[in-house]
Amino acid sequence: MRPAWSVIWFTTLLGCAQGIVVALALAGLGAPALDPAVLRDTLALAFGLGAVALGCSFAHLGQPLRAWRAAAMWRTSWLSREVMAVSAFLALTLAGALSVDRTGAWPGWLQALSVLEALLLWLCTGKVYAAIAFIREWATPLTPLNFALMGLASGHLVAATALAAAHAPAAALVARLALLWTALAWACRAGALARLKRLRRAGSTQGAVGAGSRPVRQVSRGFTAGSFNLEEFGLNASALLLGRLRSLYMTLGFALPSVVLAALLAAPPRAAWLGLLALLQFAALLGERWDFFAQVDHPQNHYYAAAH
Repeated sequence: MRPAWSVIWFTTLLGCAQGIVVALALAGLGAPALDPAVLRDTLALAFGLGAVALGCSFAHLGQPLRAWRAAAMWRTSWLSREVMAVSAFLALTLAGALSVDRTGAWPGWLQALSVLEALLLWLCTGKVYAAIAFIREWATPLTPLNFALMGLASGHLVAATALAAAHAPAAALVARLALLWTALAWACRAGALARLKRLRRAGSTQGAVGAGSRPVRQVSRGFTAGSFNLEEFGLNASALLLGRLRSLYMTLGFALPSVVLAALLAAPPRAAWLGLLALLQFAALLGERWDFFAQVDHPQNHYYAAAH
């Protein structure tokens, strides 16, 4: 499937924002009161990343002025639920940034709601794809789990970078959590790639035309010009390119951060090193999200690509 950069940026930026909020909430539980200015600015950063992500999502709409209709089917559509969850998450994050007091704390009930909303948003985002049963590459519990773990890993790294300059104990705690989430995301993505190698393609030409088990030989696509289906659901990416991309993002996004974070645990965290590591991981996660869409072999290709 052809990846859409608007959705790639949306999911990656938003996941990072969610991870930052969770990291700050956990840091407040396991360390002394945070510096009010740092906490406020970091929450504002999370809100800014989420707002930019929301703006990116509008680029994927044919009629952006009708975006409000995306929430109309919340009873049955995970996409509609995601729209509502994004709005609630951004509202809670902004409220948290505005409510930080002089002691460096934000209300406990607001922290709890923000964390729960972040988890709910990861579930909704993941289920948007995992609920599509005929796309077997996505139809697995690993999909929402990957979204959550990668967002937690990147968000904790960014939060650790922000805290390192002003609050070393909290930064050390968040860096340890970043190592945990990165290692878990590494294992989860490796499991998803292993599953992908064993996956059998869904659908067949017989099923596409309702012929059951009867043999069908396709001699024409039914049209001679190009089509939206061929452009949107087909991607001419070689196996060599995808293999190299996977090796790159698995190394820069998971292996390298895990090794460096483990090495940094023995010393006070430095913002420069953590910031560089966060940028490398974020770039790798963009590549991972591109592969997430590119890996899909849409069942309609059985029909349209069978004849040339």
